[in-house]
Amino acid sequence: MYLLTRGRGEKKSNICKMEVRAPKRLKDWNVSPVLSLNPDHLRAAWRTSHPKSKRVGWPVAMGKKGILERLAEGPVIGDGSYVITLEKRGYVKAGPFTPEAAIEYPDAVRQLHRDFLRAGADVLQAFTFYSTDGKLSTSEGGKVFTSADLNQSACDIVWEVAKTKPDTLVCGGVSPTPCYTQGKGKAAVQKQFQNQCEIFVKNKVDFLLGEFFGHVEEAEWAIEAMKTCGMPVACTLRIGPRGDLDGVSAGECAVRMARAGCDIVGLNCSFDFHTELKTIKIMKDALAAEGLTPYLMTQPVGYHLPEVENSIVGYYDLPEYPLALEPRLLVRFDCREYARKAYELGVHYIGGCCGFEPYHMREVAEELAPERGGIRPPGADKNSNWGDALAESTITPHVAIRHTKEYWETVIPASGRPGGRLTNELVAYEGQLK
Repeated sequence: MYLLTRGRGEKKSNICKMEVRAPKRLKDWNVSPVLSLNPDHLRAAWRTSHPKSKRVGWPVAMGKKGILERLAEGPVIGDGSYVITLEKRGYVKAGPFTPEAAIEYPDAVRQLHRDFLRAGADVLQAFTFYSTDGKLSTSEGGKVFTSADLNQSACDIVWEVAKTKPDTLVCGGVSPTPCYTQGKGKAAVQKQFQNQCEIFVKNKVDFLLGEFFGHVEEAEWAIEAMKTCGMPVACTLRIGPRGDLDGVSAGECAVRMARAGCDIVGLNCSFDFHTELKTIKIMKDALAAEGLTPYLMTQPVGYHLPEVENSIVGYYDLPEYPLALEPRLLVRFDCREYARKAYELGVHYIGGCCGFEPYHMREVAEELAPERGGIRPPGADKNSNWGDALAESTITPHVAIRHTKEYWETVIPASGRPGGRLTNELVAYEGQLK
């Protein structure tokens, strides 16, 4: 900890506790080692010796603000895809999509957390998707993975990374359990969630998230279980404008979640951002009509999926799910459009789900930097904002002129695939849904 002074030998004043990383050369900062410092002077000194810090956010207050306080102040940037990204990198098996990598390949999970943090994420979610004992009841290669072991390892990994940037929030997540669709009842389902939550509480996560629920009833049960932990609760459904898998409307789903005690109501996965924003608008209007005011959250998939807007299940209806979706991938500037439209709609928690890579989330953070006090992501030093550094390219003159926002906003990317189609016919699964 350090105290910044007005000048060598001058009186110290207006002291406020903050936590910072020590500079490599103290003489560059004009500081003396004590247990407090003046934040205004610190920022001034840091910016004097590091001009780019006017655009890159740091240092941060010691007593970090919680998720609800931050949402009240403006946009919060979530992280992106873990399961699908780690599957692409060779650490998750497509099909089960379970998180054994938290034990088998901790370095892979750790690096992805680092990548999202550098991209500007305010929140890192522990890699605990599908990590209930009900989902992990099968063994792989003679190994048996327990929910307790996986959740603990995931918490250890995420905190190791989060502590490198002390204002980072850590989220513990629960997701659907087979107990629900197997009809084992509320007590059995909530027991699965409670087992996870006990580990999250022990590891002092900042808030809890229930995600990927197709049935609002199961989401309500998850919210009730999470609320007993005494911390903020977020919950997201994987639904579109038609509502949940039981035919409950999107608006009614939102109202039921809020009345169950959910502080942050939202959507994740299954649909692209165009559809997800239409759905969250329906939910927002329904909440307002009932006088309910939870914060709103969106974490769509990172693909263009126009065919599935009216599907009840989303992109699982596409013949190319899950192993041939790359031609549909959002380009980075699509993510700016998503971030801007979501925030203008009133969504304050803005993240991504399957397909959202760290570079996608970096563009979300860049787009919303003006609403965040001009704070750009830690990786801004290497980010060519709207391609501005392309002006320095010596490859060809054609590349060098592509350095403006106006250019990239008008480009329509092609897939380059011979005989490629704009859309595909859907596979009809609705009659098989439980």
